Amino acid sequence: MTLDAMLFFQGTPGLMPLYEAVETAILTVCPDTEILVQKSQIAFTVKRRFAFVSLRGQRLIVTFGLRERVMSPRILQAVEAYPGRWTHHVWVRTAEEVDGELLGWIETAWLLAGG
Repeated sequence: MTLDAMLFFQGTPGLMPLYEAVETAILTVCPDTEILVQKSQIAFTVKRRFAFVSLRGQRLIVTFGLRERVMSPRILQAVEAYPGRWTHHVWVRTAEEVDGELLGWIETAWLLAGG
């Protein structure tokens, strides 16, 4: 984890281990991914950004974009930002939730972004 990422979690240090689980899993499934720490989110990029981690209070949200809407009780919200481009938001509360289903969605987003 970079210094920028550690500073991102300055107000919520308890979420750092959960973020590390997300980061490790994404980097394992999506090679050549770069990480960009911004003020309000951490972006995962290959040719384009494909996944994001943000904080809402004491909760971690993973966001990814796909061509179609995913229907799952795990999806908090799905918005068609552009025709044929769906943005999905998922709460991640435990490391066990960084599972094959979530990583499958993220890997598909990575492929769409040029991975």
